[in-house]
Amino acid sequence: MPAPDLSALDHVVLTVASIDATCAFYGRALGLEVERFRGSDGVRRHALRLPDQKINLHEAGREFEPKAERPTPGSGDLCLITEAPIEEWVKHLLEMGVEVLEGPAPRTGARGPIVSIYLRDPDGNLIEISRYAEAGGGAPDRSAAGLGARGRGP
Repeated sequence: MPAPDLSALDHVVLTVASIDATCAFYGRALGLEVERFRGSDGVRRHALRLPDQKINLHEAGREFEPKAERPTPGSGDLCLITEAPIEEWVKHLLEMGVEVLEGPAPRTGARGPIVSIYLRDPDGNLIEISRYAEAGGGAPDRSAAGLGARGRGP
């Protein structure tokens, strides 16, 4: 029997050394909204909001159950999509004192070709900021996606 369909990714969890440092970085450097809320257990929690998803934050040593088998700060590798030109992101990050490790470079995203830059957050997580080639209009040409190993493309 085939598995029932899945339709989207709702959230991911990053285990971090410091909730405060993480919220400050993602808010200041990446412009993400910091959400503070109480979980169903009444415990105060933190998340970083994107339009249709969020990144929940767990502080190392104080994770919520259930959790990953080996929650570790700095083990994340995330790709965030932008509609803005990548060059604007490079300029903004440099103004914020954030090092751009690599890029702009062509890659392949879930929907087709992207241009990406890479940086690290305070815990050393790898953050990729990408823009789809068709950003601003049109559907991606999936036949030209050229998926490579692990979806990273060329």
